[in-house]
Amino acid sequence: MNNTEFAKVRESFKKADTSRKIEIYVNAQGLDLAQYRELLSYFPVGELSKLEKALG
Repeated sequence: MNNTEFAKVRESFKKADTSRKIEIYVNAQGLDLAQYRELLSYFPVGELSKLEKALG
């Protein structure tokens, strides 16, 4: 995903509640590893089990 598109996704992700963050993360297409990691940096650590469940 190019930087402009990712910037939009990142801003949406930062503003979203936990449920929406999970939805964005799980359904994102075209992100590289660094972009996925950056999104994770904005995810609440205490809610990681919910993301893991959604991914797996």
